[in-house]
Amino acid sequence: MHIPDGFLDAKTIAVASVLSAAGIGRALHNVRRTLTPRKVPLMGLASAFLFVAQMINFPVLGGTSGHLLGAVLAAILLGPDEAVLVMTVVLAVQAFLFADGGVLALGANLFNMAIVAPLAGYAVFRLASRPARTEAGRLAAVAVAAWSSAVLAAIGCAGELSLSGAVPWTLGFPAMTGIHMLIGLGEALITVLVLAAIIEARPDILPGLVVGRERAEETRPLKDVLIYGAVVVAGAVVFVLPLSSRLPDGLEATAARLGFASRAAAPPAVPAPLAGYRVPGVGSLSLATALAAGLGAILVFAVSFAIARRRSSRPKGGIPGNA
Repeated sequence: MHIPDGFLDAKTIAVASVLSAAGIGRALHNVRRTLTPRKVPLMGLASAFLFVAQMINFPVLGGTSGHLLGAVLAAILLGPDEAVLVMTVVLAVQAFLFADGGVLALGANLFNMAIVAPLAGYAVFRLASRPARTEAGRLAAVAVAAWSSAVLAAIGCAGELSLSGAVPWTLGFPAMTGIHMLIGLGEALITVLVLAAIIEARPDILPGLVVGRERAEETRPLKDVLIYGAVVVAGAVVFVLPLSSRLPDGLEATAARLGFASRAAAPPAVPAPLAGYRVPGVGSLSLATALAAGLGAILVFAVSFAIARRRSSRPKGGIPGNA
């Protein structure tokens, strides 16, 4: 769903950029009171995980693929405003370093995936989870919210394409919504599986989903979470990333089918040093991609950790969350 440069016109880019800047500014303001020290390392870890997860495409019907967006996963794990910042860091690094999504179109991509997806998805979760009295019920609400976040982000993308004259709304809306209703099923499944695994390992991290479990581990340090998380991210890079589908994603397939793929700027408006998620000069494609994934994961972890530590409402010495 990453919109490349060339698909959108100047007015749409300007409006989306202003809305995104407002949303990010609001999130930066709000996290001063919502971001606790224990969340700081989790923000870095969530950024690294989502960066790698978004590189792993899974096939869906019609010769199309999709990938985890992760907005609801981040919102439930960290909070909606924290999720906005995590998604912003991931999308910005993807655009500037890897040419995944246009730099000029970054405001639109941020609006769809870093503003609409986490905030609207979290609102759906809050609404759907109200009647839930069990963990299974709350995880079902997670599934609905994750699916909704993918579909709502796709609708935002369709609206921007229509406003730019790339494709009529009557064609773009059903095409983008239809394919992302299928991709959203994968989004829901992966989100639920990840959160269920976290509940089993560290229920204290997700008190909003836990029902009837002991919370005696709440004061345990998060070093083990960071270690396990780093192992999971590294494992995904080494063992799962090579299995990623090479089919076009939902937006690429829609652009090809509806005839506006040629609008994409070639070369990109702003050259990226690791375009295509490949490290230059490395002969092996799989190794070049793995190295790019590792570098990207480390970078988004560092940036998100630094932002979170600076905005934390109660900074402490050492690694936050270890007290």
